[in-house]
Amino acid sequence: MKHSIKSFLVICLLIVFQNISAQTSNPNKYKYDFVVAKDGSGDYKYIQEAIDAMRVFPLRPIKLFIKNGTYTEKIELPRYNVDVTFIGEDINKTIITFNDYAGRGPHIGTFNSYTAKISGNRFRAENITFENSSGPVGQAVALHIDADKATFKNCKFLGNQDTIYHGGEYSRQLFEDCYIEGTTDFIFGPATAVFKNCTIHCKSDSYITAPNTPKDKAYGFVFIDCKITTAEHVNKLYLGRPWRYYAKSVFIRCDLPEAIRPEGWHNWGNPENEETAFFAEYKCSGLGSDTSQRVSWSHQLSKKEASNYTVENIFNTCNPWIFK
Repeated sequence: MKHSIKSFLVICLLIVFQNISAQTSNPNKYKYDFVVAKDGSGDYKYIQEAIDAMRVFPLRPIKLFIKNGTYTEKIELPRYNVDVTFIGEDINKTIITFNDYAGRGPHIGTFNSYTAKISGNRFRAENITFENSSGPVGQAVALHIDADKATFKNCKFLGNQDTIYHGGEYSRQLFEDCYIEGTTDFIFGPATAVFKNCTIHCKSDSYITAPNTPKDKAYGFVFIDCKITTAEHVNKLYLGRPWRYYAKSVFIRCDLPEAIRPEGWHNWGNPENEETAFFAEYKCSGLGSDTSQRVSWSHQLSKKEASNYTVENIFNTCNPWIFK
């Protein structure tokens, strides 16, 4: 009996090794380019179908071209789907949307209310709108991103409260030339995230950022050369508040609207946060950039301190990674 079991295990191991060898030695056997189109002219009509068909841990990067259309689906790119790029046909016409929100059902909370969850490392997206269409009903995430080395370029993120959850305590994420809108804490989470040349649109009197940066991270959320805009009725806006003790948000050379409150930052009702959070600005402009009445525990960076806030340096402080 023991010999039979041993023989069976040996056979199973041989089959596994043969499969691994076959996969490794035949990279051209697998599909690496996919097209999704609502009209049926692509490989798939739904984005999740394409994700499910992708090879896990691919031998070369995978590209998914998404044709114009409104894709009403809740999608997830798992951790083993690495090196994947989504390219939309047109940022305004390639839309991924869903309407989950915290409390919609007995098992839906903030972190699984997402329209899109991206966990595969080295993910890239271009020319796509990610939307949570549930409206002002509470926490409703458009993008849950906990992948490391993730890049979003020329994308839109539409929602209200909690539009983007930047997950992954040691994840690094770059948003370049993007548009992000929301109401309360709509940029939140523990990741190190850089927003470069982005438009951040605020739709209510509330808070833009709510970081919970890990204690050992040098950087949290960094906004470089961004423009902060508001809806017409907004006139009492904070740059951020600390979700946890060591929260970090910094605005570098950003255009700040008149709606920014003179004090700039909020301690979330906990004075102890003032001792540990790091909220700072450097050479911002606009009607909301006057720092003379900022809270005493916030910071105005010196030129030397601000010189450290480059994309390359920020990401290299949490393991080497330079964007090409």
